[in-house]
Amino acid sequence: MRKFFSEFKDFVLKGNVMSLAVGIIIGAAFQAVVTSLVSNVLSPIIGIFGGANFDALKLSFDGVTLRYGAFITAVINFAIMAFVVFLIVKVMNRLMKNQQKDSPPLRTCPYCLTQIDIAATRCPACTSQLELEVETK
Repeated sequence: MRKFFSEFKDFVLKGNVMSLAVGIIIGAAFQAVVTSLVSNVLSPIIGIFGGANFDALKLSFDGVTLRYGAFITAVINFAIMAFVVFLIVKVMNRLMKNQQKDSPPLRTCPYCLTQIDIAATRCPACTSQLELEVETK
């Protein structure tokens, strides 16, 4: 039984599992923020211009009520949320790209294929001796 708990502890405390857990928690919090933005800010603005509320649309027959308006609203909310997430990811990618421009130029170690500084004379990963690359202009 002790070995079982030891294996479980090793599994749970691995970097990938912890990173996944943090990602899920951050994702849930981010989803709440995006949902609030869409439902409390963007949807009312669209309602001002469109003036339509699809939630009330329904179709009844044989004692069954199909609330297709709620489905239309959910599809519109999904499209708005997807667009907002797209814009956020686009901004984050631009920021990451700008940050990468500030980093020193890299080259690939011919022995282990690790990315290393262009001025390095020894690979930090495999410790191979490297020739200094001469830049041609």
